[in-house]
Amino acid sequence: MDYEKFCNKILEADSKIRFAAVYDEWSNRIAGGLREGIESLLPERQEKELVNLSVFDWKARKDMSKALGIVSYTMAEYEKVKRFSFYLGQEHLLLVSSEKDNDTSKVADEIIKLYHEN
Repeated sequence: MDYEKFCNKILEADSKIRFAAVYDEWSNRIAGGLREGIESLLPERQEKELVNLSVFDWKARKDMSKALGIVSYTMAEYEKVKRFSFYLGQEHLLLVSSEKDNDTSKVADEIIKLYHEN
């Protein structure tokens, strides 16, 4: 899959999505990033820490999938944004953030649809 193209399609699909990026299991960014013209709410060090925590959580959920089934996505709602983690198989993690007032189900459904189309 062309992850750069995938991340661009996510950003094009919803103007309230601020960030879409794919990471590997070592927290290396493979593709994507912040929407042009938007400033990050986190300093670079905190952003890296949040990615590391997301990857750690992803690895833990992979272990739980044996009993509960495969996770499609997780979501956290903060005061300023919503953050989504989508599990792209065993090797890649998609992190997405959107404006807080965005419809959670709409975002998740659209991203899952785009993933299956690609």
